[in-house]
Amino acid sequence: MAHSDRIQLLYKEPTMASYSELMAQAQTLMAQAEQARKDELASVIADIKAKMKQFGISVADLGGSTGVKKTGKSKSAAAPKYRGPNGELWAGGPGRKPEWVRAVLASGKSVDDYLI
Repeated sequence: MAHSDRIQLLYKEPTMASYSELMAQAQTLMAQAEQARKDELASVIADIKAKMKQFGISVADLGGSTGVKKTGKSKSAAAPKYRGPNGELWAGGPGRKPEWVRAVLASGKSVDDYLI
């Protein structure tokens, strides 16, 4: 066997993986990365909490939510004209009617019975 033949046997050109093989490898790697993230998450959270306690940092200091939901302005600027059977408010404007209004109308009643 000639020297060049031996080199060709030892050095084999890598074959190109197909698209589906590469996608399968990518999905496997993403699943492994997600599992690693989940495995590390508890210790990372514990470390963050310890540092927050050590330095007296609150969630509010970080600009995050404090768990108290802020009441925002309602979508509609119109004053409510109707109060539903469970206290729901509706201005009676254009657009989709609330579920309680559709239920009232379906039962044969009038929404005028719910005027404020």
